[in-house]
Amino acid sequence: MEVKDTEVLLPPPSNKATRIRLFSLSKPHMRTFHLTWFAFFLAFFGWFGIAPMMALVRDDLGLTKTQIGNTIIASVAITILARLLIGWLCDRIGPRLAYSGLLVLGSIPVMCIGLAQNYETFLLFRLAIGVIGASFVITQYHTSVMFAPNVVGTANATTAGWGNMGGGVTQIVMPLVLTLVLMLGVNEAFGWRVAMVVPGVGLLLVGIAYYFLTQDSPEGNYRDLRAAGKMAPSPSVSGSFLDAAKDYRVWALFVIYGACFGVELTINNVAALYYYDRFDLNLATAGLIAGTFGLMNIFARTLGGFFGDKFGIRFGLKGRVMFLGGVLLMEGLALILFSQMATLFLAVGAMIIFSLFVQMSEGATFSVVPFINRKALGSVAGIVGAGGNAGAVAAGFLFRMESLTFGDALLLIGIVVVAVAPLAFLVRFSPQRETEERSLMREALASRGALAKEAVPGAAD
Repeated sequence: MEVKDTEVLLPPPSNKATRIRLFSLSKPHMRTFHLTWFAFFLAFFGWFGIAPMMALVRDDLGLTKTQIGNTIIASVAITILARLLIGWLCDRIGPRLAYSGLLVLGSIPVMCIGLAQNYETFLLFRLAIGVIGASFVITQYHTSVMFAPNVVGTANATTAGWGNMGGGVTQIVMPLVLTLVLMLGVNEAFGWRVAMVVPGVGLLLVGIAYYFLTQDSPEGNYRDLRAAGKMAPSPSVSGSFLDAAKDYRVWALFVIYGACFGVELTINNVAALYYYDRFDLNLATAGLIAGTFGLMNIFARTLGGFFGDKFGIRFGLKGRVMFLGGVLLMEGLALILFSQMATLFLAVGAMIIFSLFVQMSEGATFSVVPFINRKALGSVAGIVGAGGNAGAVAAGFLFRMESLTFGDALLLIGIVVVAVAPLAFLVRFSPQRETEERSLMREALASRGALAKEAVPGAAD
């Protein structure tokens, strides 16, 4: 099946950053890089900040196990819809306004969840807070428009990976915040309510900072560019979201991202309990081992984007797809291996290998996303990003089945991931598109080489 790419490419990325300079903030590229990963990192404190305090919430509100499960699923499920919407919104108003608005508005239910007095109101607050999970899409969108083809995969993977670490850090920091609150003399029933104000205020402040310290693209803000006639008018729903939705490649990536990020979310939820039950560990030890899974995001997801870029430089767009299919296959095999380990030492080793591949698969996925449809980049990123949460919801139901052990559920998920891996090869590009992208890649590499020869400090970010 030959893909006919009909989109008109944007001008060569002469203003995009061709390298990642972590310690430079002189130009908008790296200011965006650091603010976007930090905003995503902090979003986890609002999104999952209540999780380590759920024992207190359960006792205070009298929640049942089923009700707690419903609030957890709701907080992830609502993000599917939010990611679909926020992607289109980025195309329409730009990532700067979209991110600022999401963080400022999202801070309200985070700060106000302490007002919940029963299961129903707590569920509603969890639903509202779940919208913050859409921040991932803006993170990927904004770095995609700031960085050139030779480093865009690495930039996307690094900002997402460092942001994902917020999920693990939240589990450590929020209990400390609660301890400080309790030292003020309040009781636990009131303490968890006050503690959630802290991440809410953080989100509010970062949302304001994002508005003033970033811009939509290297050339400027979308509103100004459109007013000057340098950018097409705001796309309609039919011209952006529906254009992305009718591309089967987008839905192939939707399923693929569900098979990697969806699996990561699932493991984050069940790993500690799995080690606790299977290997008779105490909660502290089980949690520490499970935490190493998330900490791999420091570098593992970046590796996926980095090698995606390298395969793209060497083999073109099809090279990025080849790498994605291969690393996803390895993820599935590693998960099957992990599910069969009966000794603790081997289980931890298998989990680390599995963690490496699952996070590399995520980075590899978003090294392909920026090249599917530039005119509907936000919508493509939104749909694919939503696939991660959809995968987590689907996998979550396996762990609610009384007839399946956790090990059996992990085995089944591993088999599904192996079966999904060949879908990567449905993501194809026309020969014309391959030629155009190779030309843009050569220009980006040439620009990088020229800047390196000049060796002028601050010449590029």
